[in-house]
Amino acid sequence: MSRAKVSNAIIRRLPRYRRYLGQLQVKGIKKISSGELSELIGYTASQIRQDLNTFGEFGQQGYGYEVDKLYKEINKILGLDREYRTVVVGVGNLGQAITNYTYYYKIGFNIIGLFDKDPEVIGKEINDVKIMDGNLLEDYVRDNAVDIGIICVTRDNAQEVADSLIRGGVKGIWNFAPIDLDVPDDIALESVHLSDSLHALSFMIKSKSEEEE
Repeated sequence: MSRAKVSNAIIRRLPRYRRYLGQLQVKGIKKISSGELSELIGYTASQIRQDLNTFGEFGQQGYGYEVDKLYKEINKILGLDREYRTVVVGVGNLGQAITNYTYYYKIGFNIIGLFDKDPEVIGKEINDVKIMDGNLLEDYVRDNAVDIGIICVTRDNAQEVADSLIRGGVKGIWNFAPIDLDVPDDIALESVHLSDSLHALSFMIKSKSEEEE
């Protein structure tokens, strides 16, 4: 099914299915029903079946789903059956944390380049990847067929960095700068606004306090 025809809500649920299926694999569980998945994940069994049926028939009535097979199928749906050539722009605390996360968890996003404009960090290495001058970003992305750019710079510099990544030919941007970027329709954009998440948490705490009162 075309990505454009799949709702954003379903796409957001797929990584959660994958994560729980991975945990089941570690436990050696070979098959599971939609009802059992429902108890683990929190979605209704009907919702789970509808979500998965969007992409094909992966289960059998009365039998359920083969855990290994479903895990592999969701990997394919999410595009995780390949590796992505990735660069990180901005190697402050957040950029370093993301670089280390992708390195240690081996999640398919292969960081091949690190960039910063701070002369004190240029030339240093993180996980054997050298930090390069940010002015070299566009040419590097173009010459090395980079798929994804991860932006960890300030909001004032984020759009400029995004423009360089796009001109270099990236297919997608993972943005951690607190700004809504302007990108062409053919560029996949995922923005993580940490403050939005904290504000949502604040609302939930406030709501629970009011309920208790």
